Amino acid sequence: MFSVKELVESSTMQSVPSNYICHKTPEDFMLNYETENIPTIDFLQLTSSNPNERSNAIQQLGDACRDWGFFMLINHGVPETLREKMVRVGQSFFDLSKEEKMEFAGEKILDPIRYGTSFNLMVDTALFWRDYLKCLVHPHFNAPSKPPGLRMNVELGSQVLVINCYPPCPNPELVMGLPAHTDHGLLTLLQQNHLGGLQIQHKGKWIPINPLPKSFLINTGDHMEILTNGKYKSIIHRAVVNTNGTRISIGTAHGPNLDTIVGPAPELVGDDNPALYRAITYRDYILLQQSNELDKKTCLERIRI
Repeated sequence: MFSVKELVESSTMQSVPSNYICHKTPEDFMLNYETENIPTIDFLQLTSSNPNERSNAIQQLGDACRDWGFFMLINHGVPETLREKMVRVGQSFFDLSKEEKMEFAGEKILDPIRYGTSFNLMVDTALFWRDYLKCLVHPHFNAPSKPPGLRMNVELGSQVLVINCYPPCPNPELVMGLPAHTDHGLLTLLQQNHLGGLQIQHKGKWIPINPLPKSFLINTGDHMEILTNGKYKSIIHRAVVNTNGTRISIGTAHGPNLDTIVGPAPELVGDDNPALYRAITYRDYILLQQSNELDKKTCLERIRI
């Protein structure tokens, strides 16, 4: 396996290798830079002892999940020093030697620790400008023994930890860090270093996300859309790359136990509101999504009734 980071560092590359060039449509270039309406949720208000404050915050959270599938979370209580250290430790994993990183190269989708590149080399028609480390961290905590510090700094309550490394690219307009896709869980919590690259799709256009200082980025996933029977939509998003430096993003995807049967909540299904999705175990849904090419909401469509 040849990682993108190794490709960038081992050559005097002037242009992108042909196997990384992605076919793009006019829709891919439709950007909307009006970001002032992106929802911001104040965690202090969500947990406020004031009933009116808490009620308003819950209403705002519901609106954000229904209308956007995305919001920025502020006043969450996680020290900035810890967030910064997590990014540094994540970066240091990719700075290990190839031999050290390959100790954690998994072969199966649900391996507890899996280092790799692109998305799924078995099905990717074009490779993505991205290396990654994935760890299943709940209910059983797994993390690489290298580098020192990574194991102690991962939140034990998370489901899946994903650290993404997007090295600089000489022709960023030709490649994708990750193409348009949705996440499989309920919610994904994301933080990143100083370099942006996340874009979300809203009303048919792509919005580049510039997070507020000290905030977490939260997006809804497929399980949320299934559970709410379509009321809350999983957000389509993508990662673009740049020429300036390496972007590190750290996502924690929250979902149910792998053996949980995922389906619309009975309270949200009735004669006037039939189930939109068939029930499936969370394990099988992850395998379905991760075994095929990333393509917007293709996986959700496969279980639509």
